[in-house]
Amino acid sequence: MELSRKHRATLEAVFADPVLADIPWREIEALFLAYGAELSEGHGSRVRMALNGVRAVFHRPHPHKETDKGAVKSVRRFLTEAEIT
Repeated sequence: MELSRKHRATLEAVFADPVLADIPWREIEALFLAYGAELSEGHGSRVRMALNGVRAVFHRPHPHKETDKGAVKSVRRFLTEAEIT
């Protein structure tokens, strides 16, 4: 699969060490979709993702658009379990 430059940059930011806390959620969501994830809206800010048989529920950040460190760690775990690194 060929990712765009922006998606590759987002993937690198997600797996950066130390953990970054300023990745815009829309870029993470676009990365999931680029890998073929299925997205379904939940209640409120919840969004469900399914990728390679792995499911996860995330909360879109608000009022800010950037993810916090805990959310980035959850994104890392989801991508790792879905065998995306």
